Amino acid sequence: MAGRLAMGQKDLLRSKEMELVKQGKQTVKAAGLKLKVGYRQAGRIYAAYQKRGDAGLIHGNVGKESNHKIKADTREVVLQAYRERYEDFGPTFAAEKLAEIEGIKVSVGTVRRRLLEEGLWTRERRSSEYRSRRDRRESFGELIQFDGSHHRRFEERGLKCCLITLIDDATDTRLSQFFGEETTAGAMEVLRLRIGKYGIPQALYRDKKNAFVLTREPTDTELLKGITKPLSHFGKARGKPGIEVIAANSPQAKGRVERNHGLDQDRLVKELRLAGISTISDANTFLLETYLPKINAKFSKPAKSPKDTHIPLFKIDLNNIFCFEHERTVTNDYVVRFECGLFQLLKTNRRLPRPKDKVTVRIKLDNSCEIIWKDKPLLARELTSKKKEGTAA
Repeated sequence: MAGRLAMGQKDLLRSKEMELVKQGKQTVKAAGLKLKVGYRQAGRIYAAYQKRGDAGLIHGNVGKESNHKIKADTREVVLQAYRERYEDFGPTFAAEKLAEIEGIKVSVGTVRRRLLEEGLWTRERRSSEYRSRRDRRESFGELIQFDGSHHRRFEERGLKCCLITLIDDATDTRLSQFFGEETTAGAMEVLRLRIGKYGIPQALYRDKKNAFVLTREPTDTELLKGITKPLSHFGKARGKPGIEVIAANSPQAKGRVERNHGLDQDRLVKELRLAGISTISDANTFLLETYLPKINAKFSKPAKSPKDTHIPLFKIDLNNIFCFEHERTVTNDYVVRFECGLFQLLKTNRRLPRPKDKVTVRIKLDNSCEIIWKDKPLLARELTSKKKEGTAA
């Protein structure tokens, strides 16, 4: 009805009590006690009622636009920018990018309301089976969750690839790199980068995949050497610095790293699109220099314990740890055969293995090759061209 006052429950109660005061049926003090306000405040309310009636009881801001309401032209700029560049962004991420790239600072709630009004975004309600969340580890470096995720992160600009991620269980601090596939070499490279940055963690928590955790029975040769639990190349590499591997029985067991996959399949895809990146090498540079520092600053949290449980590197050469090692036999003419290559051991070596002795062919992540005997590299000359392959899982 036109001219009707928009009075709330509190205003109606004040009107009733002030009318009783006006009619002389109670005192201002008694009205203040009923309204649970002080005597002076009750006096101010009564004075306003005497002067303007019910209109004097209504707050002056009722019916006025909020001082924080964005202007109409700003609202149109926000909606236009969203339609042109951020049409598949959620309200939270869109508000961040509007402030970071467009220089328009609006709250997440404002963006959400505008998008809902225009039909540009809808809420998604997801229901899932109940699972209790495992408590975090106490200290930084105590446990690292480790997993790879295949997704078309370059959209139509590039090929589908795999993002291998390591995330600290205590703090959510993470490190990731892109690879064409989830290979043993890729897993070694990410772990090598993380150890070089933070030190050696105590344990890794990852899937039961044969590329990383072998489930087969030991061979007769392995049993003769006392090996009851065969190790993959990755298992041998992580075992050298003493890193324990804990195999997860389900994706939900690695909840922290799995949730990060969801984050990256949304935010990272859009960040790469905005940056115009479509190659793995450019994406890895973007990860290390831009995306990961920002994500770690936003989502990581302090550990319960201030103790850093990483083991310092000291003089450990990570290139000799994260590599592929194959045992081979020395022939009668001091040649070592490996795949398509023949390697002649040189007489200039201070000590040489005897024919039929076992040596180790070490292939590093850069595809360089060494022949190791009794923990020492041997001088050798390649007789044939070695085929550069065999490092994928």
